[in-house]
Amino acid sequence: MSENRREPSKLDCPVDATLADLDETINDNIGIAELRDEILFKQPESSHYGDCPICCLPLPIDPKKFSLYTCCSKHIICDGCNLANQKREHEGKLQQKCAFCRKAAPNTDEEKNEQLMKRIEANDPVAMCFTGTERYIEGDYKSAFEYWTRAASLGDVQAHFQLSTLYHNGQGVEKDEKKKLHHAEQAAIAGHPHARHNLGCFEGQRDRMDRAVKHWIIAANLGCDESLENVKDLCKAGQVSKDDFAAALRGHQAAVDATKSPQREEADAFMSGLRSRERMKT
Repeated sequence: MSENRREPSKLDCPVDATLADLDETINDNIGIAELRDEILFKQPESSHYGDCPICCLPLPIDPKKFSLYTCCSKHIICDGCNLANQKREHEGKLQQKCAFCRKAAPNTDEEKNEQLMKRIEANDPVAMCFTGTERYIEGDYKSAFEYWTRAASLGDVQAHFQLSTLYHNGQGVEKDEKKKLHHAEQAAIAGHPHARHNLGCFEGQRDRMDRAVKHWIIAANLGCDESLENVKDLCKAGQVSKDDFAAALRGHQAAVDATKSPQREEADAFMSGLRSRERMKT
């Protein structure tokens, strides 16, 4: 009569060996989590917008204060340099051109779209992201998702942020918390202050206030007003120390001051006056 044999299972292994393997796995996972947090909570040197290529000062995080030209969409130009260029052209009765590459500005929407399509064909992620935003405004969420996905795959930070909002709202895609967080984290790591702020809100909703505060302080140091207000409120509630709030306040002010110049202040005043006149007309 033959003897029944079977392969030893993990339950047949010595208990000490099984626990050792488990401890090693746990330690590896802890190490991965710590490394991930080290990357996630590192303070970026500047926002994802970087510097204006003309005046070389950090760009403000308010998109209303800079311009994107379709001829060379990789370059975002601050309103100060844009206005200075327009004044030079007006005074010299010159043709309107891009302040950076000096190509003629498109006269019609058709010309603008043609330039954008050329940039997209050249795999320009900024042009893809810009076009995705236009499709989103039109209510075409599916096309917006496609453009932003392509742009994000090429490293566009703003596209990652926009994708996180689509997955949060379920616009053009099914709601997906994991994908929302993935794209928000990719954007935050690259210096997107509003993606960072949103991550803080997410952690706050989960009652993980220590992580929420870290996110908001990082965003405040990039010039995010909303995050600074949250840190201020938590300081009043005794959940953030006065020293930490003071440091965040100094960091926020330094980030804002770095974006200022007489040229940009002139542009701000001009745009404010223009908006006031438009409101009076309506």
